[in-house]
Amino acid sequence: MQLTRYTDYGLRLLTYLAVMPAGELATKESVCAAYDLSPNHIGKIVHQLGKAGILDTRRGKGGGFQLGQPAEEINLGTVVRLLERDLTIFNCQEPRCQIQAVCQLHDMLLEANQAFFNVLDKYTLADMVSDKQQQLTQILRIAD
Repeated sequence: MQLTRYTDYGLRLLTYLAVMPAGELATKESVCAAYDLSPNHIGKIVHQLGKAGILDTRRGKGGGFQLGQPAEEINLGTVVRLLERDLTIFNCQEPRCQIQAVCQLHDMLLEANQAFFNVLDKYTLADMVSDKQQQLTQILRIAD
């Protein structure tokens, strides 16, 4: 299974916000500059994460966005489920598989997919940045 670029960018965005100084707002431009990403993609992700309450967004002059809840409460499995449009890793219907009625691979892949999310569900955004906050801040050029 490979996550889409959209989800990858969403996780990068959240990492950026997790290491920002508390109370400071990020902008699309600052995130895009740090990762060399398209502002269009980041704008869509910010909008979706804002609607879900994961981000707090503020419009207008002096606006921006920040985490809408503590990094310790942002579950990675939840974020991936939110950002990924299609969580299926296989499709036995198109083209229709002739052995579908007796194939056991379908159940094995479902189990593997569940195991993937069981692991992600154990971790939060805080786990992603713990012990690396200072290095991430320097790499992403975030002022303390």
